Amino acid sequence: QVQLVESGGGLVQAGGSLRLSCAASGRTFSIYAMGWFRQAPGKEREFVATITSSGGRIDYEDSVKGRFTISGDNAKNTVSLQMNSLKPEDTAIYYCVARTTWASQRRDYWGQGTQVTVSS
Repeated sequence: QVQLVESGGGLVQAGGSLRLSCAASGRTFSIYAMGWFRQAPGKEREFVATITSSGGRIDYEDSVKGRFTISGDNAKNTVSLQMNSLKPEDTAIYYCVARTTWASQRRDYWGQGTQVTVSS
């Protein structure tokens, strides 16, 4: 049982910046990694970035490398996504995800999503 709440979405002009945050609650001790996915209109959900709870591994989708930065704060049970140099193609609903390990099982939990719209 992990609950995730995203915040920080909104409307921004191309080239601008936005910071998304995700707060986790519940069985946070079981979280192995957290990250962000997004789904644009007419597109399938795609990976954006992930970070392990230890901070030892960070991964980014190629199109956001150098522009987005993911970070986590275990003490606060939060993960953030700093998005710079935003492009219209970044427009999507962004979902926070937590991957847990419990009783030798892996399970993903998802937030409700937050809308990011980048205008040209």
